[in-house]
Amino acid sequence: MAAAVLVQYVVLRGDLARPPRSWPLGAVVAQGCHAALAAVHGYRERPETAAYLEQGAAMTTVVLEAPDENSLLDLAKLLKEKGVEHKVWVENPEGIPTCLALRPYPKNLVQPHLRNFKLLK
Repeated sequence: MAAAVLVQYVVLRGDLARPPRSWPLGAVVAQGCHAALAAVHGYRERPETAAYLEQGAAMTTVVLEAPDENSLLDLAKLLKEKGVEHKVWVENPEGIPTCLALRPYPKNLVQPHLRNFKLLK
């Protein structure tokens, strides 16, 4: 039997890069990096996290877009209700929720919760 495909999903707010906010691309990418690292660090004791990190250059990360803050926070609420471990990154000192990242999971366990989100473009 094949091993489960492990993936880390990162969901960034797309509205941050568009007017009226118009954040630079680097600032938006940094939010995703912060969230992904926070999730991996926060759940470093989970066997899936260790297995994911052992993959090295073969790690799979999928970056999706939440249209706005409300959709990001609604997703965070849903994930919490379903017991899916994740981290919401809040940019401080402004207190702006910018991104969330799931810890690494078998793709088939978490993909259904994210089906309404498209790849970030």
